[in-house]
Amino acid sequence: MAAQMDTNKVPPLLVDCNKSKSEIESEIKDLKPEELTSKDYYFDSYAHFGIHEEMIKDNVRTRTYKNSMLMNRHLFKDKIVLDVGCGTGILSMFAARAGAKQVFGVECSKIAESAAKIVETNNLSDVITIIKGKIEEITLPVEKVDIIISEWMGYCLLYESMLETVLFARDKWLAEGGHLFPDKGTMYLCAIEDREYKESKIHWWRMCTDMI
Repeated sequence: MAAQMDTNKVPPLLVDCNKSKSEIESEIKDLKPEELTSKDYYFDSYAHFGIHEEMIKDNVRTRTYKNSMLMNRHLFKDKIVLDVGCGTGILSMFAARAGAKQVFGVECSKIAESAAKIVETNNLSDVITIIKGKIEEITLPVEKVDIIISEWMGYCLLYESMLETVLFARDKWLAEGGHLFPDKGTMYLCAIEDREYKESKIHWWRMCTDMI
């Protein structure tokens, strides 16, 4: 006998075009991170663990951040740190391991709930505080921080458009003489030509006259 599916427990895969953005966001707000589907990622694209798994599995990226903090313990010891877009909280935990006195991890998506649990599981709740909200809208319990850390780089460096958010945090909260991790980036460009793609997407249109 085929098992019957309870459709009331199956979240829709597509956005209901008859609903407003605010109505959809209201529905998403009530969902747990593991219940989010593709329709929800439009508004909360970093809520699902999948994208964070991809980033953490980037061993070069993750170890570089870890080493930059653990090898500069003298900069982090007894300092207040702000983690912009903390995700699962992994950078916040690196900062805590490096000796930070207090770490504030700010995350806008629902993954913040998971980050708080991860911090607690690693016995770092006395050092790390996870704050859910946009960096431009939240209020920190301190006037200034000594260090700002953030994994703001996306594809081609600027894809995720987080740089403006990091600069906002810098201008508002970074103390004089404070540090940004990282504080610079380098882009290398190389011109290429994909002949097959060019023929299929551009040259193809020259053949349309033969169809008329």
